Amino acid sequence: MSLGAAAALVAAACPALAGERDPDTGKLIERTHALMKSLRAAALGPFLADWPLANELRPVVPSALPVLRWLPDVKANAPARTLELVNELCRAATMMSWRRTYTAAEIGAAFLENYGYSEIVGLSGPLASERIACGFLLLGPETHYPRHRHEAEEVYIPLAGTAFWQQGDGRWRERLPGTVIHHASHEPHAMRTGAHALLALYLWRSANLHQRSQLDR
Repeated sequence: MSLGAAAALVAAACPALAGERDPDTGKLIERTHALMKSLRAAALGPFLADWPLANELRPVVPSALPVLRWLPDVKANAPARTLELVNELCRAATMMSWRRTYTAAEIGAAFLENYGYSEIVGLSGPLASERIACGFLLLGPETHYPRHRHEAEEVYIPLAGTAFWQQGDGRWRERLPGTVIHHASHEPHAMRTGAHALLALYLWRSANLHQRSQLDR
């Protein structure tokens, strides 16, 4: 998908914000950090301690994915608590690098049409870090992210939309925006969305951020 197509998708997603002001990746990172601190969750302590102190941002090459078509749904369902951050994401979306971890052979083409993420802190994000990665996950409606695992310790914070999450062999539980969901190293987990798309903040913490998630077979 071209950058022009991405711009059209985001303009459709956030028409009220079109032309309001230039996108500001730095502001997006600041609001992300502020939300994490405001939640006062013990699970976020190690991630906040490892948050990079540098203010200099490096350039990224913008790229888009079909999943961005769900941004209108995300914005329409964002609660007051996370709306400022969701709006900031809408402003910056065309200047962000949106990626997918898996291939169609691994997970299916239908999933890839409804999945994507963009890193803002980490090995490739605008704010460099070799210890933590932070970014945004976007899943379309009625999408099942299969059971998977990784060595990295992980936290998810849903920002808009609702989804059901499973950790280990536990029951599926609905998680509302603002909930802090912690996955220990190598803990299997999965998620599935319902009628609305899901936007979630994710954080990884590891000495090896190059690793990939491994799907359970």
